[in-house]
Amino acid sequence: MAAASSEGRSPLTSEMRSPMPLLYRRHSSGVENRNIASISSSLLPAFGTVVGEGNLNLKRFVVAPYDRRYRMWQTFLVMLVVYSAWASPFELAFRKMSTSALMPIDLVVDAFFGVDIILTFFVAYLDKSTYLLVDDHKKIALRYISHLWFPMDVASTLPFQTLYRLFTGKMHRGDVFGFLNLLRLWRLRRVSEFFSRLEKDTRFSYFWTRYCKLICVTLFAVHTAGCFYYWLAIHYRVADNTWIGAQVTDFENRSVWLGYTYSMYWAIVTLTTTGYGDLHAENTGEKVFSIFYMLFNIGLTAYLIGNMTNLVVHSSTRTFAMRDAIHEILRYASKNRLPEGLKEQMLAHVTLKFKTAELQQEEVLEDLPKAIRSGIAQHLFRTTVENSYLFKGVSEDFIVQLVPEMKAEYFPPKVDIVIQNEIPTDFYIIVSGAVDVITNKNRMEQFLSKLGSPDVFGEIGVIFNVPQPFTVRTKRLSQVIRISHNHFKQLVQPLTEDGKIIISNLLQHLKDLKKEELEEMPFVTELLGESKPEAQPTEEPQNGDGPSQEANRIPKVYTTDMLPIRVILHAHHPDIKQKEENGGKLAHLPNSMEELLSLAEKKLGKRGTTILMADGSQVEDINALRDNDHLYIF
Repeated sequence: MAAASSEGRSPLTSEMRSPMPLLYRRHSSGVENRNIASISSSLLPAFGTVVGEGNLNLKRFVVAPYDRRYRMWQTFLVMLVVYSAWASPFELAFRKMSTSALMPIDLVVDAFFGVDIILTFFVAYLDKSTYLLVDDHKKIALRYISHLWFPMDVASTLPFQTLYRLFTGKMHRGDVFGFLNLLRLWRLRRVSEFFSRLEKDTRFSYFWTRYCKLICVTLFAVHTAGCFYYWLAIHYRVADNTWIGAQVTDFENRSVWLGYTYSMYWAIVTLTTTGYGDLHAENTGEKVFSIFYMLFNIGLTAYLIGNMTNLVVHSSTRTFAMRDAIHEILRYASKNRLPEGLKEQMLAHVTLKFKTAELQQEEVLEDLPKAIRSGIAQHLFRTTVENSYLFKGVSEDFIVQLVPEMKAEYFPPKVDIVIQNEIPTDFYIIVSGAVDVITNKNRMEQFLSKLGSPDVFGEIGVIFNVPQPFTVRTKRLSQVIRISHNHFKQLVQPLTEDGKIIISNLLQHLKDLKKEELEEMPFVTELLGESKPEAQPTEEPQNGDGPSQEANRIPKVYTTDMLPIRVILHAHHPDIKQKEENGGKLAHLPNSMEELLSLAEKKLGKRGTTILMADGSQVEDINALRDNDHLYIF
């Protein structure tokens, strides 16, 4: 077969047709092949190449290297190569087989490879400088003939013994034609290319593909060594002084398959280093050959063991990593004398992390383009986000931007996701499972409520930027999606109307909380009083009750920003260091300077007229203030 086609059939192929080159994979029927499992055969375009879909218009009588029929032809030739790899050493050792039973088969096989040589002159090839397919007949022929592939393909295909008989009328039984037949082993490169393609094809198991390749390598090595060893025996001057002659008298005239069986037996016993000693080298030539064969076996055995070890260890890598992580946790817990409850939570988290790694596949998603990651997130979590109370009524744009920013996590049972009084960093939406809302009173845990999908928790601390008011603990295996405080604020700030809806939803949710939960958040009453949400003025619908009437009853909060801006108030000049209880008074920024001074009087107990920042600069515009600014009012 033409070796030129080995590059022409490279998976990296495109077209050189101008002005609009196309890049795609297709069946021979012209229908585009969209099988992702065969992505190893896809083509890479050069930068700047126009990529589109449609029918690939190659020149007449030019075959695309990825055409389905051409791929089937290549697979058929691989099966013929397997026969050639077996027959070539066999016919060298057993000469009479090459001139009798196997000759017709050899001629048929050679005829198929002759057809492939002709076909190669019509197969487009890849120009590696441009990654475009070249379909010019002259360029294809020149490239094929000018490389080593063409003479080697021809030499490995010509039936030398048959040609000699046609020209001389005699049958030559010498070894010269046996060695010329070994040129057929040039075809073995096709098998290597075939296995390389299978290893990249996700439709086939990599383990079994690699395993079959190793078996083929081993069988070919054993078969070739056995045939050459038998060839040494039949060419030694004293037949009885050979490795097989010492065991089988008149072996040259015995059955071919008897000699082949002895040869394979010796080769396998030597390869496996069993060394029974019943068949051993008797003369110098056999001893030299045995030395080189055993040295070769050292490398072959190392290759086989190394590959098998990689295959086995690769499948157990995650198990080893999990066991190491568990041992580290046990060692850490023992060294620091952690209570059993914490140790069990740590072990449950690590175990769940490894069990759910295949479901999360964060490392896979990180390598994907942003648009694909966004599409996956929208498919998985959009419905859950839209059904949560906090985001009901928000715009389509906000949902599209929010969902890709959320990260999915699994938590085992009896694990604290949020801890009371911790600094808020994220809030969560439950996708599946259930959690308990718990508060600590006098070092005693008190159950408040149970949450399930698609409830939200942690949002009060994040939105109002206060310590988390509750502990949230999983009841069973739960999947949640979370978003950080910073990402959430960046998303909300440009979308004013959505911010108002979110605040309105939150305030309504706070009003609907149980009395026991409100008692754990004394700041809520003050926050609700300062925010003073007002229902958006609406007009009664002309037709009486309707869906718009209910929608207009949703309270709207008019704020200068999406989320309340928190500031810390101090009752002294910034240059004067005073010991203040709790480091100042926390308050939400009102809408005007006058309201800020009134709020400061209420919080600090005295009326001020001047507002300074921490650096001593005077505040003149309330819109210039940012979250967590320290204001000094005196």
